[in-house]
Amino acid sequence: MPVDVLPIADEAGADQEFLYTLNFGPQHPATHTTLRLVLTLDGETIVKAVPDIGYLHSGFEKLGEDLDFNQYVTVVDRMNYISPFANEVSWHHTVEKLLGIEVTPRCKYLRVILAELARINDHLLCVGAAALDLGALTAFLYAFNEREKIYNIFEAASGQRFHPGFSRVGGLMNDITDDVARLIRDFLATFPKAHADVVRLLNRNRIFVDRTKGIGVLSKADAISFSCSGPVARASGVVRDLRKDEPYLAYPELQSAFKVVCSTGGDCYARYHVRMEEIVESVNIIKAAVENIPSGPVNVALNDKVTIPDKTATYRSIEGLIQHFELFMWNRQWAPPVNEVYGATETANGELGFYLVSDGGPRAWRARTRPPSFIHFAAFPSMMEGHQISDVPAVLGSLNIIAAELDR
Repeated sequence: MPVDVLPIADEAGADQEFLYTLNFGPQHPATHTTLRLVLTLDGETIVKAVPDIGYLHSGFEKLGEDLDFNQYVTVVDRMNYISPFANEVSWHHTVEKLLGIEVTPRCKYLRVILAELARINDHLLCVGAAALDLGALTAFLYAFNEREKIYNIFEAASGQRFHPGFSRVGGLMNDITDDVARLIRDFLATFPKAHADVVRLLNRNRIFVDRTKGIGVLSKADAISFSCSGPVARASGVVRDLRKDEPYLAYPELQSAFKVVCSTGGDCYARYHVRMEEIVESVNIIKAAVENIPSGPVNVALNDKVTIPDKTATYRSIEGLIQHFELFMWNRQWAPPVNEVYGATETANGELGFYLVSDGGPRAWRARTRPPSFIHFAAFPSMMEGHQISDVPAVLGSLNIIAAELDR
């Protein structure tokens, strides 16, 4: 929809030219959520692209300074509603770093398994939606069919499909049941065939290949300069993965189960390939982890006075009852040290970090988020200049921008 006309030559001149300004989104189906792009066009060629962070201004960061460390997990869930449990892990990883807590071995393994399922979930939606935008509907349906199975696992574990809210300070809401373990093993047994089907559908799809190869190229130098991370950076040759470089949870014990997937293409096609290969590596991690889950409690001990006790402890022991009240009374709760910390994990889109400043109270004095989508959206203009309007959905889909991560 042309909304403005900017003359770039003298109107009285013989060779009169025009640059058009086009608002791309938020209503455009390829922007998916509340994204908006302001494109300056010469015909159908993009001369300049200015990303707008959109209209989803819910004050996510400020809420982190008003809610306590467990309440805020429902907000970080919604920062990336595609792989919410990975956000929960990242948030509580930082909070536990502030409080000086080390979670139990069983909790470490369970968090890794569920976070890797969330990564697969995220990559399937990214690839499926990008394929849909470029005309490959069948791949989208195949990818979404597998996502339903992952949602079934989260529902069985936490009682909720979309926003599990399963993580807690010092552990998890509850341990997983045998039924959840069975669902995970069933998924691992059937998923490789579905993954191979999606790969075959897209790798041999001439339209998909032509619309992604050589499109939206991000060089390695630019990826580093923009602070890109995750599949976007690794598709440009940046060999960095926090699971390897700064391992956390059970990843130190699972190093041999996976490798870091990289490419040198730097275009939309390379980013697609990196995501599909990372799904394979996530399956390998889950396979290795699910058969070696340590026994023992899923939460730290009651004596540490940081974790909400389970119902049995609350109803049947005086220590559990006291601990329950201590954590829920507004004038009690946690007493973290006066300090500041930064914690980050490797989520599906890249490095998700939280910077916390504590004044010793039960909630963060300052809670700052480092979301990967915000960083990648800033790199969008340099990737689009010189391309056609029809390339916008391909580049946008390959970056997997989540609008809620842009909330400032």
